[in-house]
Amino acid sequence: MKLAYPFAAIVGQDEMKLALMIAAVDQGVGGVLVFGDRGTGKSTAVRALAALLPKRAVVAGCAYKCAPQSLAGLCAQCTPGKGEKVTVKTRQEPTPVVDLPLGATEDRVVGALDIERALSAGEKAFEPGLLARAHGGFLYIDEVNLLEDHLVDLLLDVTASGENVVEREGLSVRHPARFVLVGSGNPEEGELRPQLLDRFGLCLEVKTPTDLASRVEVVRRREAFEADREAFAAAWRKEEQKTRNAISSARAALPNIETPLPMLEKAVQICMSLGSDGLRGELTLIRAARAAAALDRAKSVADKHLRKVATLALRHRLRRNPMEEIDSGVRVERALASVLDA
Repeated sequence: MKLAYPFAAIVGQDEMKLALMIAAVDQGVGGVLVFGDRGTGKSTAVRALAALLPKRAVVAGCAYKCAPQSLAGLCAQCTPGKGEKVTVKTRQEPTPVVDLPLGATEDRVVGALDIERALSAGEKAFEPGLLARAHGGFLYIDEVNLLEDHLVDLLLDVTASGENVVEREGLSVRHPARFVLVGSGNPEEGELRPQLLDRFGLCLEVKTPTDLASRVEVVRRREAFEADREAFAAAWRKEEQKTRNAISSARAALPNIETPLPMLEKAVQICMSLGSDGLRGELTLIRAARAAAALDRAKSVADKHLRKVATLALRHRLRRNPMEEIDSGVRVERALASVLDA
């Protein structure tokens, strides 16, 4: 198995790294959408973070990698009968990172009839798709704004329910499909459908570094990594362990993070001043702030945590005015100043 480029060795891109860490601490935040230039480390960061996450326990022999501690959302094979106590064998697996290609067929994504078993053994069996492979990990879509409409509709259904339901060819299959959805793209190549845009909890823009020192350092580190991956990984092992410990500690602390009423009121005021549609903005802002507080080892959400995540959580939820030239991130910063500095 190839060594992933160390997460801690990524030069700059602090906003992207923070967004991915928040999504890793609390999958309920809703995933990360990254717009920006090609070659700025988007896919590298996703794979690097996944390599840092602890291995997860899954039911041995389960094609859908159900978590044994789950009380809901299990597949039919792992769901015990009424009054039945089942002792299951488990195995440890690394956190998966699954790529969803733009040209993928619906069968490849959701799963389909296992033709090989049907022809060789005459059995009607289901072959899991990419959604089953991504369960418990990351589903990465490059150029997500170019994704075909029928695949967008599938993702909307699955991300909303946390389940993949397949009814076709005489098959009726339902299995859990919960993952961190990570998308990247270039907005100049096409708009993302509003329904899918709203499903991403956090959104950010990455840019190619413009200063000489940063660009030189990117090239220098990449050259060292390609020359000797093991030696490069060893050199960054201490920093990687710090990040790993921070994520594990934040996950454990998250249920106990308090959100004082004044912080809830400020979050709502920020969203109201921006005129964001619906209530998903407030919910995401609070969840992201709680994850940021957990990463800071704080006991409760404070103003600094709202400041840290507000642009990530709200910049893509603002109504667009074609006549307005102000960047959405600037609008969020102004709303923050008016509410938090009042």
